Amino acid sequence: MYRATRTSVDTSESSSTTDAGKTGTPGGDPPARGWRRWAMDTRPLRIPAYRRLWSSTIVTAVGSQLTAVAVPKQIYDITQSSAWVGYASLAGLVPMVVFALWGGAVADTVDRRKLLLVTNIGIAVTSLLFWAQAVSGLDSVPVLMVLLAAQQAFFGLNQPARSASVARLVPAAELPAANALGTTVMQTGLVAGPLLAGVLIPVIGLPELYLVDALALTFTVWAVFRLPALPPLGEAAARRAGVREIAAGFRYIAGHKVLLLSFLADIVAMVFGMPRALFPELAAQTYGGWGPGLALGLLFAAIPVGSVLGGLFSGVFSRARRHGLMVIGSVVGWGLAVVGFGLSGNLWVAVAFLAAGGVADMVSMVFRGAILLSAATDEMRGRMQGVFTVVVAGGPRLADVLHGTAGSLFGTRAAVAGGGALVVVVMVALAAAMPALRRYRI
Repeated sequence: MYRATRTSVDTSESSSTTDAGKTGTPGGDPPARGWRRWAMDTRPLRIPAYRRLWSSTIVTAVGSQLTAVAVPKQIYDITQSSAWVGYASLAGLVPMVVFALWGGAVADTVDRRKLLLVTNIGIAVTSLLFWAQAVSGLDSVPVLMVLLAAQQAFFGLNQPARSASVARLVPAAELPAANALGTTVMQTGLVAGPLLAGVLIPVIGLPELYLVDALALTFTVWAVFRLPALPPLGEAAARRAGVREIAAGFRYIAGHKVLLLSFLADIVAMVFGMPRALFPELAAQTYGGWGPGLALGLLFAAIPVGSVLGGLFSGVFSRARRHGLMVIGSVVGWGLAVVGFGLSGNLWVAVAFLAAGGVADMVSMVFRGAILLSAATDEMRGRMQGVFTVVVAGGPRLADVLHGTAGSLFGTRAAVAGGGALVVVVMVALAAAMPALRRYRI
């Protein structure tokens, strides 16, 4: 079965290509033994097409995080306000929501490889414009907001196609492993990128961080170019991506409680429990004795450090079958870790709690992603991933506004700890009131 699947993705796919996510069988490989039960499950990397998609994030994951650190740093330097950091993040939310929803519908009706090529080029162009405004010394928050909005629009179009493609490339039984591999690479970039940004800002300056990101994106374009064609299956090619198709996606979610609850779980975790808008202020004041550059880099890197550790040992959980319980437990674990972070006055204790939260976040991402790919048909996966992109990327941006405002009103540490407590309370209440998620298994 594996050989047949691999052959299908090594060549150009047509409308008759069998969905790899449906053809795989759990019994295709012997069970892992000894230390392999703990180590990362790398079976999907044996499939060349998935390996190309996965490798496209290795270099650019670092570059994208240079920009992710540079934008809030530049805005905070201009305004000296964490609230403005939150407002600027919100400026990217609306275009990301609109284009992710539309992009999900587009991804269900066009060749996903071509869509990935166009959108990655667009993201690279916006990175060059970020560099140009920084070099010119504009120091304009509105310009930064406009560029951020454009970048997020391209991201919204890109991500649904990228995520939906995974189920066409690997068997269903390997979807959790594929999600763990992809997430680990991205989280590794989240570790290396902020740390590298903290080191490079005083050496080469902030503008060059944007330029490095733009150059790294050329690798992504090259890797995506080498993917096989991923045209829509069946009658999907005859549809047009419009409001009707987007609405059909929401109706599909409403009719599948497990999908709906998986989205709600992430909204709860991110909106109430992601305090990144307060990182610049915490680095400058609470942990300023360590140097604002080092403290800022450590705070941004801590969560992905935990996620990478979770990914390296994902063999522990990637073969679990009770996906719903894994999501519930990981979200509660995330909330508890955020409470610990908010109560920490020592930088290294704070980093340890954020890293523990990163482990929980990795588990949540792996199983929420697996639920979406396994519970939806291919003709709906683009739209499901569009909504998923809105939730995953939009939740933290709403959190930026919430935490930035709450931090200004109640203090940074109280805002963080209170948000983590809300995550635990709301998630436990949802799990108790709606049993569909906790009963879901494969």
